[in-house]
Amino acid sequence: MRLMQNTRPDTRETYRERLAPGLWLLVTIALAGPMVSLVLTPLDASLALMVGAVVSLVLVAASVVLSPTVRVSDGVLYAGRAHIDATWLGDPQDFIGEEARARRTHQIARDGWNLLRGGVDGVVVVPVTDPDDPVSSWTLSSRTPDRLAAAIRSARAERG
Repeated sequence: MRLMQNTRPDTRETYRERLAPGLWLLVTIALAGPMVSLVLTPLDASLALMVGAVVSLVLVAASVVLSPTVRVSDGVLYAGRAHIDATWLGDPQDFIGEEARARRTHQIARDGWNLLRGGVDGVVVVPVTDPDDPVSSWTLSSRTPDRLAAAIRSARAERG
């Protein structure tokens, strides 16, 4: 019997979350379609209905597809277009409820980098330990802040 060894590096993501709009915001965005239909109704009712449906579908799809993602992959934390190596991160703290609201408002780091989304309750605050970085911490919205904090801790341990 011949044993095979996997020599490819592990490139799986340990955490990934899309910060898509909440249900109520998606419903509000979708209401643009009926408004467009009302404007076009004097021209042709069937055309107005089709254009309204397409407008609603396109706006809802765009708001979901274009929403930022937070992910941890290969020892790097990605938040939207920004990224930082886990070696430069301190111990993350996850918050929910009133503590999360406080971290998003009056207790937010003034010299920190923030990726916050309305309708997402949880917050993870990650200190930046790089002495040359002008940013003191990253404050990130997350629907599962405990899982994001655990993924960051795991990436820090992996990077040593």
